[in-house]
Amino acid sequence: MTAARSDFDLVQTGRGPDLLLLHSLLTDRSIFDPIVPRLARSRRVTALNLPGFGASTPAGPRIEDYADRVADLFAALPLAPGADVVGVSFGGFVATALAARHGARIRRLALVDTAAAFPDPAKAPLRGMAERALGTGMDAVVDTAVRRMFTDAFIAARPDVIERQAAILRRARPGAFATACRALADLDLRSALAAIANPTLVVVGTLDVTTPPALARELAAGIRGATLVEILECAHCPPIEKPAELLAVLEPFLDAPVPR
Repeated sequence: MTAARSDFDLVQTGRGPDLLLLHSLLTDRSIFDPIVPRLARSRRVTALNLPGFGASTPAGPRIEDYADRVADLFAALPLAPGADVVGVSFGGFVATALAARHGARIRRLALVDTAAAFPDPAKAPLRGMAERALGTGMDAVVDTAVRRMFTDAFIAARPDVIERQAAILRRARPGAFATACRALADLDLRSALAAIANPTLVVVGTLDVTTPPALARELAAGIRGATLVEILECAHCPPIEKPAELLAVLEPFLDAPVPR
């Protein structure tokens, strides 16, 4: 089922406990297509285009503003209190802020290839992508984006997937994309991590150069009781590059009872 509710562009499928999926900066909700059929066997899965992506109305300028908009979706759909949330990259930053600010609305939290903050050298490329997108359009960021997402081996082996992802990025709205880039460059969620009480799984690809394992370790260390898992030979986009390995990590975590 496809719907636009509360200014959101989303797809829902399956029946069971609610699971909300939040995509990365360089993609849209279709990043989850390889794993949704399996997840929807036992869950009602909502794959959301975040504010400013697809047909969803924009938000910003802070990551916290995106998180507050997503929190509004719980009443608009409605999503059951205690929905699980999986966020990848940009979606992981939004999910982190969501848990820190609205943690009572969610149950479990899975953060995939994300971080609490970027070191200063990593902020310049984000601001640079924002300027290029605004100056000359989305074509100017495609090559950089692809190499931030996937390993060289995957790029060489799956040109069909790479072209599909490039086409998705070319359709993005430059203004909304630039707002998201700047939100990432400006964010620092480290002080908010102590407020997260939800059971949390942090997942990172060992070859991720965008949010590398060191940042994932920092994120997991800041969230009480968080578990860290690394996916071997994977870069920044496990739902596409290593879907089976990601499911093997996610499903046991999502199926486990929540400690009382």
